Amino acid sequence: MGVTRIDGLACDEVGEGPAVVLVHAGIADRRMWRHQRDFLSDRYRVISYDWRGYGESAEPAGDLVHHEDLLRVMDGLGVERAALVGDSMGGSYAVEAALVAPDRVAGLVLISSGLSGHTWPDDMMAQARERVHSTVPAERLARYRSGTAGRVLPEDLDAFARAHALWQVAGPDRRLDDLDPEVWELAFAMMRQVFERSWSRRPVPERHLPAKERLREITAPTLVINGLADVPGIQAVSDLLADEIAGARRLDLPATGHLPPLERPMEVNAALSSFLGDLSW
Repeated sequence: MGVTRIDGLACDEVGEGPAVVLVHAGIADRRMWRHQRDFLSDRYRVISYDWRGYGESAEPAGDLVHHEDLLRVMDGLGVERAALVGDSMGGSYAVEAALVAPDRVAGLVLISSGLSGHTWPDDMMAQARERVHSTVPAERLARYRSGTAGRVLPEDLDAFARAHALWQVAGPDRRLDDLDPEVWELAFAMMRQVFERSWSRRPVPERHLPAKERLREITAPTLVINGLADVPGIQAVSDLLADEIAGARRLDLPATGHLPPLERPMEVNAALSSFLGDLSW
């Protein structure tokens, strides 16, 4: 399976049938979908891609508009209509695409989803500062975030990625040994690369739709999947999506953090199979 490049975006596709586009989390890249890609390809044309500035995709040249990149991938591969499956902020971008181009979205699966227009609660941000940001000296972290450090120290990348993965991928009330070693290894590797790339360039402005105020406009069948060990502030977004999107189904997974497709592949695959099988393509 070779990599297709569409306007600098690295894409994989496998299988035949109705199209399913997998949109990764902001702490990962398209490798997080390895279990779903293989499982779904027996019945569907499965597409995964790296966001601009992530994985094997090119750096952004201007403002980032992630839902436009999602639709650009569909256009480049000749996909008129697809089910969109997004984790974390990938779910948020899938929602934005469904608002912009509702006729092109056969269904939405929103996993541990973010939501544009939503403000993260103060206690969540305080916990992030305490558990994650404090692992790198404040002055150095500020230079990394502004892209002005010149050199990113490997030990800072290791410490920050490890702390962030423990807090979010495992969950704030779990430990490293609660995760399968293979899940941890890939999650840590993806997250370390995310920060290595973002800290090595100037920040790029991002433009989003105010999706939080428009959830009742979504007409696509929707499945919300929530990890019950995820950060509570993120779980609250799953509550909001399930309550506001008409007819949304919901699945709560016990002892599961922020990357259910990687941590609980059997449960996620079963839910996807059932949901996608009910769609009117």
